[in-house]
Amino acid sequence: MTVTVRAPAKINLHLGVGAPRPDGFHPLVTAYHAVGLCDDVTVADADTWSVHTKLPDWIDPGLLPADGENIVDRAAELLAGFHGVPRRGLVSVVKAIPVAGGLAGGSADAAAALVALDRLWDLHTSDTDLLRLAAQLGSDVPFSLVGGTALGTGRGELVTPLTDRGTWWWVVVPSPEGLSTPRVYRHFDELVPDAPERPPSADEVVAALASGDPYLLAAALHNDLELAAVDLRPDLGRLLERGEEVGALRGLVSGSGPTCVFLCEGADHAREVAGALTGPEHPVVLTTMGPVAGAHLVEYA
Repeated sequence: MTVTVRAPAKINLHLGVGAPRPDGFHPLVTAYHAVGLCDDVTVADADTWSVHTKLPDWIDPGLLPADGENIVDRAAELLAGFHGVPRRGLVSVVKAIPVAGGLAGGSADAAAALVALDRLWDLHTSDTDLLRLAAQLGSDVPFSLVGGTALGTGRGELVTPLTDRGTWWWVVVPSPEGLSTPRVYRHFDELVPDAPERPPSADEVVAALASGDPYLLAAALHNDLELAAVDLRPDLGRLLERGEEVGALRGLVSGSGPTCVFLCEGADHAREVAGALTGPEHPVVLTTMGPVAGAHLVEYA
């Protein structure tokens, strides 16, 4: 038997960050948005366990975790332990989401693995339990299961769907060099030592999503981590300025970076902006749209 599950990248349309909690995590208020850059995870019956990853030529394989340390390994171990079954299977991860790019590619792979292995092992895990397991793997993994557009609270793992009346078109510019999420959070703490205990609300983005107006959404986009990411990587600030100069409604660092995303009026506008940004400094520029579904079955044989 083989099972293939597809899971999307995410963009944080709003990312409000509070002061670190006693457990070390930062409280977040975020508006998650799933877009059509997706990884596929295929699992097949086997007597042993292995994970193989296939990358497009523009993703540096050096950014991948070491063998056995992939989040897919941890997802499988957690699901198998929850049900008391052996961890067995041959796993192939085909990536299109940038690695260490602030788009939750690892979280997408974990969510896809949970869904695929649940089907392969015939476990029938409830949605509630899948979300609980996902939250143990990472703050973004529950949203990768849910998809669409949603409000994330806590450390991001508590997810509530949002009303979204738009079809939003994006230009996505990945970076060949990853940026560590913990490093960005540490730098945020250095730059903003007086961060509020409660993060800024996402009310403006929520209202813009309900309106379906790209100009309102552009004005409302917000990322508290952008300051830290741009301070660590000034080239990101220059890229954001360039994207808006060539016509994007708004540029934004995605999550903790270093991927930058640009909101456009529609598909044709996105292609125009992508063409203007493509060049020797940024040879890979992608267009995509959202919202799209969370982790979902695409092949079962």
